[in-house]
Amino acid sequence: TLSAFYIREFPEAVSVMLFYQIGELFQDIAVDRSRRSIADLMAIRPDYANLKQADGSSQRVNPEDVQVGDVIVIHPGEKVALDGLVQSGQTTVDTAALTGESMPRTVAAGEEVLSGFVNLTGVVEVAVTKQFSDSTVVKILDLVENASSRKAPTETFISKFARVYTPVVVAIAVLLAVLPPLLMGANFNEWLYRASIFLVISCPCALVVSIPVGFFGGIGSASRKGILVKGSNFLEALNDVDYVVMDKTGTLTKGKFEVTAIHPTEGWTKEQLLEQAAQAEYYSNHPIAKSVQVAYGQTIDPNIIEDYHEEAGHGITVKIAGQSVLVGNRQLMADHHIAVSDHSASGTMIYVAVDGQYAGVIVIGDQIKDDAKTTVQQLKAAGVRQITMLTGDSKTVADQVGQELGIDEVYAELLPQDKVAQIEAIMERKIAKEKVVFVGDGINDTPVLARADIGIAMGGLGSDAAIEAADIVIMDDQPSKVATAIQVAKDTRKIVWQNIIFAMAVKGLFLLLGAFGLASMWEAVFADVGVTVLAVLNAMRMMKK
Repeated sequence: TLSAFYIREFPEAVSVMLFYQIGELFQDIAVDRSRRSIADLMAIRPDYANLKQADGSSQRVNPEDVQVGDVIVIHPGEKVALDGLVQSGQTTVDTAALTGESMPRTVAAGEEVLSGFVNLTGVVEVAVTKQFSDSTVVKILDLVENASSRKAPTETFISKFARVYTPVVVAIAVLLAVLPPLLMGANFNEWLYRASIFLVISCPCALVVSIPVGFFGGIGSASRKGILVKGSNFLEALNDVDYVVMDKTGTLTKGKFEVTAIHPTEGWTKEQLLEQAAQAEYYSNHPIAKSVQVAYGQTIDPNIIEDYHEEAGHGITVKIAGQSVLVGNRQLMADHHIAVSDHSASGTMIYVAVDGQYAGVIVIGDQIKDDAKTTVQQLKAAGVRQITMLTGDSKTVADQVGQELGIDEVYAELLPQDKVAQIEAIMERKIAKEKVVFVGDGINDTPVLARADIGIAMGGLGSDAAIEAADIVIMDDQPSKVATAIQVAKDTRKIVWQNIIFAMAVKGLFLLLGAFGLASMWEAVFADVGVTVLAVLNAMRMMKK
C-alpha cells in the first residue's frame, strides 16, 4: 500500500487495503464458523439444575453448587445437568449431542443418565453421582476445546514454513526493488511496483489459514458423528492406518453375557451347579460373573463366603459354607489338577469344582454386534492391511467370532499384559509410516490404548478412563464408527492437499507473471486474498460432511 501511494497509484493502494480487509473478514468468518460448528455441537453445558428441597419443591441453582447425593428434578425439554441415577419417574432422552445418534432412549428408575442428555417426555428425579466438575459434559467440553492445541504434522510444517518463508520473501522483495535500479540503472518506481506485486502474491495466508480450518472442520465433522478426536495430529494419523487391533468383548460383541447352557456331572443338578457358581462369584465385578448371578436370580448370603480370591484371567477360588469351590476356565482347573470333560457348545466355558471334584460346566454366550461384520468389511475397503482380534476368552469362542467376522488374526486366552505384548509385536514388524490402531473399551484396555499409535475407546459415555487414555473416543458402542473416523480423516486430508496444491500453483503462476511485469496489483490481490477466500471456502466443506 505504501509503495502504491509512493508511485501515485492511488486506486491500487486503496484496493490493496480494501481487499485485504475483505480477506481478513472471510478468514474470521471461517474460523468463527469452524469453532462454532463444534461449539454448537457441544452446546450441551447446562445453565441450571432444579435442586429438590426438603419440602418437595425444587429450586433453580447453578450446577456447580449441586453436591453428590443431592436430587435434581428434570422436566421435559430440559438438559440433564449432572451425571446420576434416575430415582423416580420414566422418560425418553435425546443423546444425540453426545453420541451422534438420533434415536431417543428410554430410561427408568435405577438407570444412569449423563449430563448433556436432553429430557424429552416425562419428569424424572435424578440422584447425582458426580460433581459438575467431574461430569461427562465438562470432560467432553475440555477435550474438544483442547483439540486444537495438538496440531497435525501438515499444520506444524506450514507454520514453521511460514516463519522462515515470510522474512525470506520480504528480503527478496526489497532486493527486487533496490538492485535493478542500483546495478542496471532501471526505473526505481517500476521495480518498486514489481516488488510490491511480488510481496503481495507471495503472502502465505491461504495456506496458514485454510489448513487449520480444514483440520478443525474435520474434527467438527467427526464430533457430529459421535467421534471425539483429541487433536488434528490423530486425525491425520488415521490416513496411514495399516493395522487395526480390536478387543472382542464390548467392542465386537455386545458384552452382555447370559447363561445359555448348564451341564452338571452325575450327582449334581443344574440348579445346584448354578447356585455354587453364583455364590462363588458374588464379589466379582466381571460381566460373566454378573450373568451367572442374574441367571441364579436368588438372594445370596455373603456370610457363607470365605477366603475369596480372584486369579486374573483364570477364575475364582473361594470357600462356601466350608467347602472349597473353584469357578473359572480350563487353566484354573489344570492348575489345581482337576480333570474336566470336553464340550463343543458355542460360548465361554465356566468350569465348577467343589472340594477338588469336577462338578460341571456352565456355558456363557455373548452376541456379536449388528455392525461388527460391516466394520471389518469397511476397514478392509479403506485400505487396512490386517485386522487382529485380542481376547481373554477361550480359543474356541474367539476362533468362532473371528471366522464369522472375517478377521485376519485371532489371539485368545490373553491376560492384560499379553495384549500389550501382542501390540508391541505388531508394532515391531510395521514400517515407520504405518500406524497401529487399537480399539477397546478404555477401562480394562488402558495400557494397550496407550501403547498403540492411535488408541480408540468405544462407549466413552460415562467412562473417565476412556476419555483419559484414548486418543479418539467413540461415544457409543458402534464399532463401524472406527471406519467412519478413517473416512473423515481421508476427506480432511484430501481437502487440505487440494488447498495446498491450488494455492501454490496459482501463486507460482502469478509470481512469474509479476517478475516479468505482466501482472498488476489487481492480479496480485486476487492471487493472495482471492486464493485465500477460495481455499477457506473449500476447507469449510468439511463442516458440512
